[in-house]
Amino acid sequence: MMNKIPLLLIIARFLIGPSIIFLSYHKIPHYPFIAIVLLSIGLLTDIFDGIIARRLQVSTQNLRRLDSTVDQIFFVSFLIATHLQCPDFVSNNAIQLILLLGFEALTYVICFLKFKKEIATHTIGAKIWTLLIFATLIQVILQCQSVLLFQICFWLGILTRIEITAIILTLKKWTNDVPTFYHALLLRQGKEIKRHKMFNG
Repeated sequence: MMNKIPLLLIIARFLIGPSIIFLSYHKIPHYPFIAIVLLSIGLLTDIFDGIIARRLQVSTQNLRRLDSTVDQIFFVSFLIATHLQCPDFVSNNAIQLILLLGFEALTYVICFLKFKKEIATHTIGAKIWTLLIFATLIQVILQCQSVLLFQICFWLGILTRIEITAIILTLKKWTNDVPTFYHALLLRQGKEIKRHKMFNG
């Protein structure tokens, strides 16, 4: 049963996605508080599913691929929910949001074309970006606006998507948990890379 904990955490994060859209669409009372709680729970499941999986030595490629896919569903769901609550924020930043989503989609297309699998690089930059998305979403949920934080989040998102694209194009074979582009270069040369036991083991 213990070995199922990482999968259960991923499933929990998946279920939060459609739930937050449903709650936002029906404009339930105290939505901001509930949304932040669910967003926080989702972030914690994202952090601990990988850590626990590595501790239990059940961190398989399939689990890491599922983790990446559910991450996309989770954050896109919150973007949709945010649009329902704060349409002005989304419309005012539509170009940047479209660009960001486009870059994200492009990384998946490139990965599928090259490896017939989805991305599961889980780079250090992407992990930092996730924390920035979390902070930006909280600000938007509470204030229906974000200026400086959103701009930082946008540009870091673009840069990390470019790095992930470079990693995919550099790797000779599909590999999960590649911390940086430098590590991808080492893998291309057939060298072993050091992964942090806690975050990229």
